[in-house]
Amino acid sequence: MTMKTSGHETIDQVAGKAHEAVDRAAETAGKAEEYTREQASRAEEHIREATVHGRQRADDVLERVSAHVRENPLMSIGIAFIAGALYSSLRRRR
Repeated sequence: MTMKTSGHETIDQVAGKAHEAVDRAAETAGKAEEYTREQASRAEEHIREATVHGRQRADDVLERVSAHVRENPLMSIGIAFIAGALYSSLRRRR
């Protein structure tokens, strides 16, 4: 009977160690998940800020171009014509 008792004790010890290992792994996984979520949230915030900044810059450029076209309509027409001619020329070569 001592053999069975020590066998059960060994099994209980192994099971206890396995439970401890699973608990540590779960804790580590939980910390990793929390860290990943925090990093994803920070990345999302950075992307939103960059998007807002990019839109503001695009609006500023559009406003400056529009003002330049209003102030210099003939020059703007000439630049548009030359750009169109160059584009057409490059497209024909393909």
